[in-house]
Amino acid sequence: MEAKKIVTVGLAAVMAMSLAACGSGSSSSKGSVVSGSSSTGSSSGSSDFLSIEVGKTDTDLKGTVKFLTNRTDMLKDDYNGTSWKQYIEAFNKVYPNITIDVEGLTDYANDSLTRLQGGDWGDVMMIPAVVPADLPTYFEDLGSSDEISKLYNYTSGKTYQGEVYGIPITATTPGFVYNKKVFEQAGITSLPTTVDDFLKDLQAIKDKTDAIPLYTNYAAGWTNAKWDDVIGVTTTGDADYLNQKMLHTKDIFSDPGDGTGAYNVYKALYDAVKNGCTEDDFSTTDWESSKTKLNNGEIGCMMLGSWAVTQMQGAGDHPDDVGFMAFPMTVNGKQYVNANADYSFGINPDSKNLEAANIWVKWMTEQSNYSANEGGLAITKDGKSADFYKDMEDAGCVIEENAPAKSGEEDLLSDLNSESELNIGSIISAAPDKAF
Repeated sequence: MEAKKIVTVGLAAVMAMSLAACGSGSSSSKGSVVSGSSSTGSSSGSSDFLSIEVGKTDTDLKGTVKFLTNRTDMLKDDYNGTSWKQYIEAFNKVYPNITIDVEGLTDYANDSLTRLQGGDWGDVMMIPAVVPADLPTYFEDLGSSDEISKLYNYTSGKTYQGEVYGIPITATTPGFVYNKKVFEQAGITSLPTTVDDFLKDLQAIKDKTDAIPLYTNYAAGWTNAKWDDVIGVTTTGDADYLNQKMLHTKDIFSDPGDGTGAYNVYKALYDAVKNGCTEDDFSTTDWESSKTKLNNGEIGCMMLGSWAVTQMQGAGDHPDDVGFMAFPMTVNGKQYVNANADYSFGINPDSKNLEAANIWVKWMTEQSNYSANEGGLAITKDGKSADFYKDMEDAGCVIEENAPAKSGEEDLLSDLNSESELNIGSIISAAPDKAF
């Protein structure tokens, strides 16, 4: 079967060839709980998500919304950003009688699926890695794709048969978080736009500085899948490629000969390892400490996503040294950047506080400024993006979302991923609480 041939190689094979290291396990634990208003009462019944006007609809509504999140770091008092407590306080200025109870799961990717299948998860959650066909089973229908797309961006990933079941909490782009000072010390005067240039820059960092040129964060596991995230618009310049054309294309991991395509994404990682431009011991990498190391110049760059910029900036005393660059690949003279929805809000259709749940999601999406605060793209059509996206666009990068699957093929990519066990493009949900 040709479809199987498509996905039997790729990142898993590349990592096996280039990285001799152990994977890392993870343990499950719950974060603390933060509550908003202490008012009591309940709301019930269905609510039309699209008809809600934040600040006007039912501002005296009483209810409690249990919200399950991957962002346990935002439950901590020392979080260097806007915490859940602060968001809830702002929300309660508009809706003083709705209590928001936040529960964080450290091993969110696994524990959230267990909770979802058991039914004991609450009213609103970040949608974990469920196959598209299961979205209607677990989550409230928020409206048709035609209606939702007039108001919100990046909802195609949680759309099934023309209906939308999730609204992104943020949207980001894959690429490299880097230390500007390290690049400057290495004599790099302009950001790379091709894989060849990128590899030359890594070598320059190795030769001229004491920094680790490329830190893979291999032991974390989920970080290896970040390389998958650029397959699509970035590697082809074609928004239809990932979800529509790739599934019917032979030999997608072959070298096209022009520095583009999935082959050259993974070759960049392979050659960086081969050239000694990564950490020495892959099995002992540490995600938390890597943030500080990049901030203070011990690391040149890491393949992550734009969401990581604010976290790296807040991890030390040198926030201005932290920058972000698009994946270095040029297609027909242009650099393209995938715009990817991150975790999305999903609402429990069986919630006893359905209207309050809808209002919480609406407020977070439309009023909280969460996405820009966390280094994301605008979720609403008239929303704000983090400033560095403007810098990317000014540099000529084209930021574009991968188009959704064709009608009748919504489950094809997930089916191929499941059969091959490669999970290309879907491992993002395995990120821990510190990553979206």
